[in-house]
Amino acid sequence: MVKAVFFDFWGTLVENGTYSPLKQSYAILRLRIPFGEFVEQFEKVVMTKEFPDQAAAFTEACKAFGVPTYPIVIEKLIGVWNKNRLLAKTYEDTIPALNALKEKKIKIALISNAPQNNVEQVLERYNMVELFDGIFISSKEGKLKTEGLFEDALKKLKVKKGDVIAIGDSIETDIKGAEAAGIKAYLIDRRGKREYDQKITGLAEVMKLVEGK
Repeated sequence: MVKAVFFDFWGTLVENGTYSPLKQSYAILRLRIPFGEFVEQFEKVVMTKEFPDQAAAFTEACKAFGVPTYPIVIEKLIGVWNKNRLLAKTYEDTIPALNALKEKKIKIALISNAPQNNVEQVLERYNMVELFDGIFISSKEGKLKTEGLFEDALKKLKVKKGDVIAIGDSIETDIKGAEAAGIKAYLIDRRGKREYDQKITGLAEVMKLVEGK
């Protein structure tokens, strides 16, 4: 029986406030390395620790990729990530799905790879903090999803991996990260355009998974 559900944040519970901030950052930095390699390194640099401010975080990112730390570059990066946070909004099915799980006494965890004060401000704006039994953000925890965040959530919520399902929109981080921890994971594909065996198209389907239907 499913006793807990672990959710990703961006693209799963909340819609980005702007077109993929990661892809925009990749373009701003004008890198020639594969995008997947960029994401892995960018998240490791920017999303696994806290910085004095955003400028410090993106300055370190530029240095990691060998990009000159011109003020205009830093300002553009800050602008993209601020816009993403400020214009973010929950999907229509997010709050109803979380409330339905709470009513069934199902534990809920939020697990996100994100820079500091990125997810937190959106959670507060939509009064979502109290809906979760545990919130695990990589910049606070000092590790990414693929580095133990799922295991941390299992311990804090005191649930066994066989009693948990994970929901996320990224195969590389959400699905593989959960499966590496022994958790059954489902891809959320809201547009129904991706090929994957274990997937859902909306959060209303989560309760069916919980109830084994």
